[in-house]
Amino acid sequence: MKNLTNYEEPARLLKALAHPTRLCIVAGLLNDTCNVNKMKDCLALPQSTVSQQLAILRAQGIVDGVRNGTEVYYKVTNEKVKELVKVLLGDNPEVFK
Repeated sequence: MKNLTNYEEPARLLKALAHPTRLCIVAGLLNDTCNVNKMKDCLALPQSTVSQQLAILRAQGIVDGVRNGTEVYYKVTNEKVKELVKVLLGDNPEVFK
């Protein structure tokens, strides 16, 4: 049997992206930063739902937040994920417009 340790990180990233809301959030953050309030409005979801999904993405090292006053602006920090989502959805998905 082949050593599966080389597949653990890619599988972990794919699992984190395998939820429509998380995939949409990541797609929306590919080219710009955004805060939770704008995301919840664009996604038509409660703030708590968006925050829960962001927590999962942060825990997996996919996104990170930068505080600006009282708000946190999120961005995708994992380059592999950026490339993967671009392949899946195209180069310029406009989610948070």
